[in-house]
Amino acid sequence: MRQWLEGLEARKGLDRLTEGSRRLVLGSYGLLLVLMVYRGVIVTTDGNALVPLLIFVLPLVLFLPSILTRRPRGHAWLAFVSLLYFTQGVMVATLPGQGLRGSAEALVALALFVGCTAYARFRSRQQRAD
Repeated sequence: MRQWLEGLEARKGLDRLTEGSRRLVLGSYGLLLVLMVYRGVIVTTDGNALVPLLIFVLPLVLFLPSILTRRPRGHAWLAFVSLLYFTQGVMVATLPGQGLRGSAEALVALALFVGCTAYARFRSRQQRAD
């Protein structure tokens, strides 16, 4: 795996790989945020929609400064958190009538995981090279 990644870096270049993974992170992060806002709004308890919304959205919003400042370590931690959303999406997909929404959450969270891990690797190698 390591040799494959180093060969990919040699062929494509760190700058191109870093920007591509950054676009994947931004797109999947935004889409997952929209899905979680939607889920927080439709899951209401006692007429108070703010609590479920905060539970679903707050972990993602906490990583917004790391994404905006392009810190590789923050992206690595976001990759770990995205696995929780992936697990949640798989569990929701098994519920009757929720297969499409749960599958969408799982796929978007998986894309976020891949993008974050790739960005953390390529950006940290890019910083070491500078």
